[in-house]
Amino acid sequence: MFRSGMILALSGLCLAGAASAQERWYPSQYGASDTLGAVGNLSPEGVKRAAALVKTGKVYALGIPTGPDSAVYGDRSYKAEIIVTPPAGQPPLGANKATAFDEKVTTSMGIGTQMDGLGHLGIDHRYYNGLTRDELNTPQGFKTLELSNVPPIVTRGVVIDMLKYFGKPMTAGQAFNRTEIQAAMRAQKVTIGKGDVVLFHTGWMAAKMNSDRKAFQDTTPGLGEDGAIWLADQGVVAIGADTITLEHIPFADPNRPFVVHQTLLARKGVHILENVNVGLLAADGVSEFLFVLGQPRFVGTVQVVINPIAIR
Repeated sequence: MFRSGMILALSGLCLAGAASAQERWYPSQYGASDTLGAVGNLSPEGVKRAAALVKTGKVYALGIPTGPDSAVYGDRSYKAEIIVTPPAGQPPLGANKATAFDEKVTTSMGIGTQMDGLGHLGIDHRYYNGLTRDELNTPQGFKTLELSNVPPIVTRGVVIDMLKYFGKPMTAGQAFNRTEIQAAMRAQKVTIGKGDVVLFHTGWMAAKMNSDRKAFQDTTPGLGEDGAIWLADQGVVAIGADTITLEHIPFADPNRPFVVHQTLLARKGVHILENVNVGLLAADGVSEFLFVLGQPRFVGTVQVVINPIAIR
């Protein structure tokens, strides 16, 4: 009797666990109808506090150039074509002989320094706040979680120097999680909080992007699942690194690919920044700064090329 009752109880718990597995990540902690995620933690007060960090006025462009030779994940590509006005064989326009160049760019938005939107990567065709594939990818275009809806991000930025913490070059697949992140923060005497943008310096970009393109594209040290959960729970709005995927590759478990992306984008509503040139800040010993990002507002995109700005 006791044993059968226990089995029934455990079965009930399993069923309840299965039912609550979805509830664990949607509806979002920011509300059942929310589409912006942790960006909602931004505030005018946070902007003013971040602006007070500016002491020298030095400005850092954290984006790298995007072009046909950029390091890319997978088979993404970039092509720019120049359009000449007037066409060959026709005279310049008007008495002032006006001529011009325009361009046509065919590209993935996930090339170079980029921002991953909340609709970029999901779990079994569900995305942030439980939105389904069909709810997002409609005949009228990609809706609801597309990046043109995301407001400018102006807030406190924090650099966590994992390369300095480990004291030696990081290796492919090397993960850092909350224990290592917290230790590195203590060493830097820096904290993180609600509304911050957190950037990791691994040294991988400087070491590999130009000298070993294949290694840079196919493998990387990076953030682990436990670290992603802890950071998101602090209320940060975006997390980035000087790597092509933010998370480490090879994955900790080959049967659970891109679990950090799933954790941050789908479960926690935290945007991801990739290929961020953090080495410039790390070289100057910068731990905190004013972070400014007004991403291009291309309608219907799940990623977008960006050039974040740091001001100290």
